[in-house]
Amino acid sequence: MTDLVIRPLTEDDAHLFHTLRVPALVGRGCLGHTYATVGQGGEYRPEWTWVALREERVVARAAWWAGPEDTAPIALDWFDFADGEADAAAELLRTAPLRTEYSLLTPPGWRDQPELRAAAQTRIDAAVAGGLVPLIERYRYEWTPECGLPERPGRLEFRPEPDDAAIEDALRRIMPGTLDAHDRRAIARGGVDAAVRELMDILAWFPSPREWWRLAYTPEGELVGIQVPARNPGGPCVGYIGVVAEQRGHGYAYDLLVECTHDLVEQGATKIAAATDQPNLPMAAHFARAGYPVTQERIDLI
Repeated sequence: MTDLVIRPLTEDDAHLFHTLRVPALVGRGCLGHTYATVGQGGEYRPEWTWVALREERVVARAAWWAGPEDTAPIALDWFDFADGEADAAAELLRTAPLRTEYSLLTPPGWRDQPELRAAAQTRIDAAVAGGLVPLIERYRYEWTPECGLPERPGRLEFRPEPDDAAIEDALRRIMPGTLDAHDRRAIARGGVDAAVRELMDILAWFPSPREWWRLAYTPEGELVGIQVPARNPGGPCVGYIGVVAEQRGHGYAYDLLVECTHDLVEQGATKIAAATDQPNLPMAAHFARAGYPVTQERIDLI
């Protein structure tokens, strides 16, 4: 087999990206963008798009993405390869000097369908061989008006909170016992304060207004948690739902989710994306109760 050439694209040869034809059995990354470079009016930067070529033919490709104001990529959004070229794809990931999370989207129940399972596992195996590590599998939801707008339970009061210190204090109280794998990893790496800073950076990155964030309280004034309606590059989304440790066991996460849904609808949303870790059974149950159908499953690798 001929030697590989692994390199980034340029605006002049970005068309090479589209010369690779692969079956669309499983999704790519979680952003859902059509590939086009910034120079072509798209959102991808050619220096963050790498290909593996064999005899000048693209056999594997990877495209990292970030927002227009970001100075470094934040997600591996495209990663695929020709049949029989998994090793080339892994070598591409090892060679490219870019390190971000990769989220592979699959249809629901993909493990029960042999063809889908094989396609997804081949992609996962190549990513692992390229240096990534599976972190968690998640359910991805998409609410539309046809799902029905859940009725507000009316148990909590929701207030805007302009003080970041108050938000950080609420997040600090949410972290103990969290079921979220990303938060647990951040805590293990740097402690609760580091996890809070990381989460604050993520929430602040959303292009939606900071004024949308809401803290939730009982009628007696006790803090229950936080809900963040947001917009990501794909549209409206449930940015964050969290209940402080001492208030768990009352089903308050459902109240927060319903309020978040109503807030986004009042802002004009006709489609709301959301996700939760599959092992987080209580939150998955809340999404089901609120009328959010599972539209995809997602495998996060770091």
